[in-house]
Amino acid sequence: MRFVLRISALVFLFSILIASIGCGGGSMATSSNSGQAPAIQLNAQPNAVTSGAATMLSWNASNATSVTISGVGTFPASGSVKVTPTVTTTYQATATGPGGKTESSTVVSVVTPEQKPTVAFSAQPNSIVAGTSATLIWTTSNATSVSIGGVGTFAANGSVKVTPSSTATYTATATGPGGTAATTTTVTVTLEQAPQPTISFNAQPNNISSGGKALLSWTTSNATSVNISGLGNFPANGSTNVTPTTTTTYAATAQGTGGTAKASTTVTVKSNGTPLPNLQASGGWQSWGELPPGYSICSDPCPGVTWSMEQSIKSPSMSGDATQFNIGGSTPYADVLWSNPLIGQGSTQGLPDSNHTLLPTLHNFTYDAYFYPTNIGITQVLEFDISMYFNGVGLIWGNQCNILGGHEWDIWDNVSQKWVSAGVACNPINNAWNHVTIQVQRESDNWLLFQSITLNGVTANINRSYAPGSAPSNWWGITVNYQMDGNDNQSSNTTYVDDFTFSYW
Repeated sequence: MRFVLRISALVFLFSILIASIGCGGGSMATSSNSGQAPAIQLNAQPNAVTSGAATMLSWNASNATSVTISGVGTFPASGSVKVTPTVTTTYQATATGPGGKTESSTVVSVVTPEQKPTVAFSAQPNSIVAGTSATLIWTTSNATSVSIGGVGTFAANGSVKVTPSSTATYTATATGPGGTAATTTTVTVTLEQAPQPTISFNAQPNNISSGGKALLSWTTSNATSVNISGLGNFPANGSTNVTPTTTTTYAATAQGTGGTAKASTTVTVKSNGTPLPNLQASGGWQSWGELPPGYSICSDPCPGVTWSMEQSIKSPSMSGDATQFNIGGSTPYADVLWSNPLIGQGSTQGLPDSNHTLLPTLHNFTYDAYFYPTNIGITQVLEFDISMYFNGVGLIWGNQCNILGGHEWDIWDNVSQKWVSAGVACNPINNAWNHVTIQVQRESDNWLLFQSITLNGVTANINRSYAPGSAPSNWWGITVNYQMDGNDNQSSNTTYVDDFTFSYW
């Protein structure tokens, strides 16, 4: 009996040894007397990725109850998981079961592909008289050097003078770890100096009403093209319509082989509008808080946001009659809206339009004001709005200077109820008076046209139209609004407004 027991024990030990030897292939197993050791193979597909790309780890373990992957987590015996390594990483999987543990590993290589070079290449001037020089200029990316055929090899960015005796085309080849890129430029050589261009440039009419058009016309001699500032390039002779919203001077440059010639013309824009001045000092201002995330309106007191408004401020002031606006509270990104009803219901300007005959005739509006931020660093947004309601239609020309959100102007989409970037920078000056003029229009089909925004004398032509929204049928009027938005700490903030004029026609 004792001999039989010894034989059985030897057979058992031998079976364990055989199982251990059979695991092979980079896996290491430990087992117990309660069952067979697990088997596992960990794979990555793909096993090489670029930085920021993902790969799939997959496994199928036998005799296991779970699999733990280092730095990733614990999973069922079979499965897969997506990982996104930023550097070359070895992942180790440990299969655990009644018979012990087995490990398997795989390596995922992270590679950074070399980027192909780019090169921009030009000649200045690109037309010369024989015996004179032109400068070849180049800029590159992802390049270590630039070779110019017949001239030499240079640094990745630079310039060199050339004096070709006849018209020549130069090829610049940028070389970098990612390969090469080539482009050409031509220097035209003439035997004698070409005649100087001339240009005649005018606007007709040169005095228009806001929203009107003027025709810019030009004729040239010895020119191949004309560039008009803010408009682009045109043929040597031609015309184009413009619709400036403020008085604008256009500069035209005629370009030819003999050089350039310049001329300018001014289109004066006069407003036919009726102005309502000094609105910051007007009575009848109303105010509401707006709390995230829904930004529903609440009246004072409004938990989470505080505000106040003080008129007849002497300093800082431009007119000696500025208005101070203050915001604070405890709820991050809470807003405060101040509104003044100018025309229609509740008019503060003696324009109730009781017989509903004025509003339907109005199509052009100008919001013109000076504002004084005291701390740009905590000023999230300053908003300047015009709202119009009649016959069930709601039109909100919303314009916000999104300072902490990217220093850009946003405009309001009435239908989608969201802000849209106007693609225009907004960088007001801190502790100084900033002049903003916003020109908008109600088109004949009630669409809202955002025409232009002028900040501190620089005009950006927006010229975007959006469909109108809806409003209760009993709403009738025009309001102007000023709004301050709180930052992520809802920091206490103060701004001033002065010389606030609204014009309509």
